Amino acid sequence: MAKRNIRLNGDEILRKVCKPVKNITHSVITLIDDMAETMYDANGVGLAAPQVGILKRIVVIDIGEGLVELINPEVIEKKGSQTNDEGCLSLPGYVAPVERPEYVKVKALNRKGEEIIVEGEGLMAVALCHETDHLDGVLYIDKALDEIAPVEKGI
Repeated sequence: MAKRNIRLNGDEILRKVCKPVKNITHSVITLIDDMAETMYDANGVGLAAPQVGILKRIVVIDIGEGLVELINPEVIEKKGSQTNDEGCLSLPGYVAPVERPEYVKVKALNRKGEEIIVEGEGLMAVALCHETDHLDGVLYIDKALDEIAPVEKGI
């Protein structure tokens, strides 16, 4: 595994639509492993492939309940509404309020090529929406209900 560089806001790759993964190869597995290492190293809860410069439909998420790896994720159900301050590893140090569904169901493939269903509420629903948006070139600031603001430094 290797830590990769996270692309920052302004990098044009973050605004491109990613291509579906057709075959799960050794390089795809390596990318997933590298993305997880990069996310953990940056203290993030999610990371999408375009954030490390790769235009493939792959995301990794860990909200503290274990790593979730999604290949070609597709949101198939949404319910409810929640508004929370959201941040992003590609816009370090800033947050903005974003409205997201309270519940989300996603269909994807795992690293073995098996179809899986992942359901999430609360933070997991936010992470699923946030990361799948990245695959379509959408950043949370595009959906922000207010201006982005610097993260308050805690005591």
